[in-house]
Amino acid sequence: MTATYWQAIDRFRAFARAEPARSAVIYPDGTDSAGLPAYRELTYRELDAWSDTLAERLTASGVASGTRTIVLVLPSPELYAILFALLKIGAVPVVIDPGMGVRRMVHCLRAVEAEAFIGIPPAHALRVLFPRSFRRVRTAVTVGKRWFWGGPTLASWGRTPDGALPERVPGDPADVLVIGFTTGSTGPAKAVELTHGNLAAMVEQVHTARGEVAPDTSLITLPLVGILDLLLGSRCVLPPLIPSKVGSTDPAHVVDAIQRFGVRTMFASPALLIPLLRHLESAPAELDTLGSIFSGGAPVPDWCVAGLRAVLRADAQVFAGYGSTEALPMSTIESRELLDGLVERAHRGDGTCIGRPSDRVQARLIGITDDPIPAWADTESVAGGLVQARGIGELVVSGPNVSTHYYWPEHANAAGKIADGAVTWHRTGDLAWIDEQGRIWFCGRKSQRVRTADGPMFTVQVEQIFNPLPGVARTALVGVGKPGEQKPVLCVELEAGADQGAVIGALLTRATEFDLTAPIEHFLVHPGFPVDIRHNAKIGREQLAIWAAKQVQDL
Repeated sequence: MTATYWQAIDRFRAFARAEPARSAVIYPDGTDSAGLPAYRELTYRELDAWSDTLAERLTASGVASGTRTIVLVLPSPELYAILFALLKIGAVPVVIDPGMGVRRMVHCLRAVEAEAFIGIPPAHALRVLFPRSFRRVRTAVTVGKRWFWGGPTLASWGRTPDGALPERVPGDPADVLVIGFTTGSTGPAKAVELTHGNLAAMVEQVHTARGEVAPDTSLITLPLVGILDLLLGSRCVLPPLIPSKVGSTDPAHVVDAIQRFGVRTMFASPALLIPLLRHLESAPAELDTLGSIFSGGAPVPDWCVAGLRAVLRADAQVFAGYGSTEALPMSTIESRELLDGLVERAHRGDGTCIGRPSDRVQARLIGITDDPIPAWADTESVAGGLVQARGIGELVVSGPNVSTHYYWPEHANAAGKIADGAVTWHRTGDLAWIDEQGRIWFCGRKSQRVRTADGPMFTVQVEQIFNPLPGVARTALVGVGKPGEQKPVLCVELEAGADQGAVIGALLTRATEFDLTAPIEHFLVHPGFPVDIRHNAKIGREQLAIWAAKQVQDL
């Protein structure tokens, strides 16, 4: 096989040559005398040399272009050195959320038949405990202290290369570069193939979304964003956080990092932004350098967007983003447009406006069906569903950043892709409509729609009608009963100190004011909604539906 590399890495190398002393990764390391996180820095030159070293050692260990390599490492400078090393030799990192549970994760990783494994000690312990799932692994590297298994540690490989890496040719844009697993929060986890071309397009699209302004200094809560920003010359600040518990991040530490390092842009899920806003409202702080916030992972509440605008500098931009493992980004909308009448439309049942498609992304709608659609011509057979669902259909997208194939399971390709000549459309599984200005209005997940005898009801479209009520933290629409005969039930999470009786009364009254919500008869208070593992923001309506069924049965 020809020795290849990801050509976009040349951007990073150019920064390493031009500004070798520039900080690349700024990361927490203990605490200072004030009890705040202490930080250390890794420069572009150091990260370049370290990743070159790892690329050398991995190559000598048999890792080559196309070698699938499981990476189970916490966000850290080590993670970035490993990922850059793999990208420099065209190897294929396999990334997954451990928070999905041990058995599910092992089952997923078994399917990729990886030949290399780089992980922290608990990850290697799993590899040893489930040997059949990792039987093809020939290279195992431990990040941290090695326990009772063999193989080198990352530290033993050092950080200084023996020499310049051998010349490699750029990988074909269609070659697989990364395999990333979906969280499985709204269905079985799937292994998504992202190609050299997909990742290169993401770099350009992120840059375009920022108005082609260099990020300078970024606060990073998602490693992929860190990779993209390092290719744009950013100083990447990693705040102290637990990846599976982003919502537990101390907002005071986020504020400290922004102020200390002059952060200009940040990406975060609502699970982090909501506590950050509440902290800034109770303990105001000057965040003069912060010019843009990008939210993703789940719809960010409109009150959170408005609140952030109020506590940030006047010209700061707050973007609500929409994307998935298969396509990031798909669309964005800035707060000024969102707050200029679109929020009120959401509260009247239009859904949540998630903006226009991202640069070079095309978006269409197809009729709602759970059946495979092999070719675009076949969408005509379900077109009538758009009329029946009031113009709401499944959103499908195509573009240079959109994955066209699942590595596993194979049947996911039949269910999730539509061939259209040279173009492959990705079925997002999300329900939406597109307005006359080309803006996408998100109405909920297809798998979570409530199928009543009188037709479908869509979760987000309905929930936005109730969410603004005083005392309501958030709501979740679920269906109880057999599909086609389901009863709609609204689960409610209350704000602290809210009067439950008063809130239920307000919900009952609100339901009578809209045709969309009139069928809802059951309103159940839940102590705390289950959420996804990656962003701690997507509501686990499947789990809530099971809970609601038991509650309704007992009524």
